[in-house]
Amino acid sequence: MRAKLTSGTIRLVLLGFLTFMLYFGDHFSVSLDYPTKTLLDNIYVRLIKCSLLILLAIELTRLYYYGIVKNPKSPKIVTNVLTLFLPLVLLTFALEMAFMFIEQSQEGGLTLASHIWFERHWKPVTPDNYRDSIRTDTAGKKKVLVVGDSFAAGHGIETVDQRFGDILGHKLGKQYVTYNLGRLGSETGDEFRRLAEFKVKPNVLVLQYFPNDIEKVARDYGVIPAAFAPYTDLPRVVQPFFRKSYLLNFIYWQFPHGNFKPFDNYARKAYGTDAITKAHLAELNQFIDYAHKYNSPLYVVMFPFMNNVEKSAEYTAPVANFFREKNIPVLEVSKFIGDLSPAERVVGKNDGHASALVNQRVGENLFKLIQSDSLFRHVVVQNK
Repeated sequence: MRAKLTSGTIRLVLLGFLTFMLYFGDHFSVSLDYPTKTLLDNIYVRLIKCSLLILLAIELTRLYYYGIVKNPKSPKIVTNVLTLFLPLVLLTFALEMAFMFIEQSQEGGLTLASHIWFERHWKPVTPDNYRDSIRTDTAGKKKVLVVGDSFAAGHGIETVDQRFGDILGHKLGKQYVTYNLGRLGSETGDEFRRLAEFKVKPNVLVLQYFPNDIEKVARDYGVIPAAFAPYTDLPRVVQPFFRKSYLLNFIYWQFPHGNFKPFDNYARKAYGTDAITKAHLAELNQFIDYAHKYNSPLYVVMFPFMNNVEKSAEYTAPVANFFREKNIPVLEVSKFIGDLSPAERVVGKNDGHASALVNQRVGENLFKLIQSDSLFRHVVVQNK
């Protein structure tokens, strides 16, 4: 029996070391690397972790059996402690493995559950790294380009056909083909650069706007939003466990962290500073010039913060007014979601992106706006 306890202890130590390095190896400059690691989880890495936890559970049970159950000389207090301890450990292992397969979209993609969500739903992806299908049957069809950030890309939306751009394309009919140029974390300057580089040129151009699109220009003028530092509200010694454990990470993100006030102050300063606003509007004017160059009607879809609709309108009023003064049709999403509760507007508890229901309304109202636009009828319909 002593030999079994010794060999079991050795196996337990080796398995524990492998598990520790798989979870916390990056603290020692050791980590598994694979494409899209920072955004998408990898099912095979999770299966390896599950396998190691199962093997650890087996070895702990074996040690308990030979060291306690089969050992009449085991001290009673040790027996009682380990009898209580082992089920708790096994339960923790089981929960950890279960939460390796639970997804939950999260606004900044910071959580382990959100990485699982991205692995399952962030597809298809084109060679240009857009969440979109490769278009092949495009001959003779009008091209609709939807450019924007995560709202255009459909962050938190499980299937691409639920996005407002795809809904618009479906309503426009088979004579149109829609390209989605939405990308996570993009801002106005990056959006225009990607649009200019895109090989397909539009017959219809849709620009999706969000209140944080001013960040790059504001940063150039020294106005920077307060950085959110997750896990710093926890004792330092436990922070790595809440970062790496699927169970603890999920629990942590079920509670609110941080608040909207710092960004509120930042947005008011950014949009309220004349030099920043002027530079930002100059960026946006590039889209107008681009649309004129290709004789393409331009439409702007302005998404608000789903949980702060009124404040969003205060921030972005200069942008909406700018486009209207240029005779560019603007669709303000806030105008037709007032009847929805905050929970109905967003994709999830931890993700403030627009829900599928909001996307449905945006797609329908955008279609109506385009259909009623005389420029669209003149440029696109009559020039067949």
